[in-house]
Amino acid sequence: MTLVPDPAPLRDRIGEAIFARVAGPDGVRHRARIHGTPGPRWFGPERPVRRVHGDASMFIGGLSALLLQSLHPLAMAAVDAHSGFRSDPWGRLQRTSAFLAVTTYGPADQAREACEQVRAVHARVQGTAPDGRPYAASDPRLLCWVHIAEVASFLRAHQRYGARPLDAAGCDGYVADMARIARELGVPDPPTDRAGLAERLAAYRAELRGTPEARRTARYLLLDPPVPLVARLPYGALAANAVALLPPWAARALWLPRLPVAEALCVRPLGTAVTAGIRWAMAPARDAVHSGRIREAGGAEA
Repeated sequence: MTLVPDPAPLRDRIGEAIFARVAGPDGVRHRARIHGTPGPRWFGPERPVRRVHGDASMFIGGLSALLLQSLHPLAMAAVDAHSGFRSDPWGRLQRTSAFLAVTTYGPADQAREACEQVRAVHARVQGTAPDGRPYAASDPRLLCWVHIAEVASFLRAHQRYGARPLDAAGCDGYVADMARIARELGVPDPPTDRAGLAERLAAYRAELRGTPEARRTARYLLLDPPVPLVARLPYGALAANAVALLPPWAARALWLPRLPVAEALCVRPLGTAVTAGIRWAMAPARDAVHSGRIREAGGAEA
């Protein structure tokens, strides 16, 4: 009789390592507070935002969103000067993960408090871009660009790599769900369906370009990421697929190569395989929903 090794211990170790990286040292405490606190939520279990933000495709979507957002020179100047993403990249990821988790799954009062904290930070972020123009992170137009670039990237990644892609109504529902969060952050009129999202993205096109800061950021994210050596290969697959998600004009602006044949034959299958591996590693969380072990941070459904 051949004994088959139990994959559960390996799966748990990988899943816990991913969660620790994405959620940070306070991840377990935040998870318990978000999921264990009773009270009304902004989004019920049936809402599309929960499906999208609970899937491993968020790893690709998030990276693609950063690349797309960098193409607005004023948004890029604010990030470059104030976010500390180079000096503390994991801290920034963990703060973003915590924000997405609490606004997607947490009690309404916690979600509202998180949005108020972000608005307070934005109110202090001001400066002058390299081209001489002033910027303020609280500028509604900049807030809207960051929002729509994120929504478009998350949704595009989910539809390509998600375990359960949304139907047409679900896609519109996701945009509407995200608009709920955007209003709390100070975006005055966020799009509420895919048609409105596409129109809004097109309206920003004339303002976008690949600045030296944006291209330097792309090189950092794609070629010199702060990840352990053992994770470089899967990260490289995620990064290649993040680039493949970009609109062609955005990739050209960042001087990133696009090879459609290679993407179809190699890049996309690798992206599907890596996201499936992350989903497998985080799968134990689904079996522990009622015990509070939900890994909400960018890789497992809640």
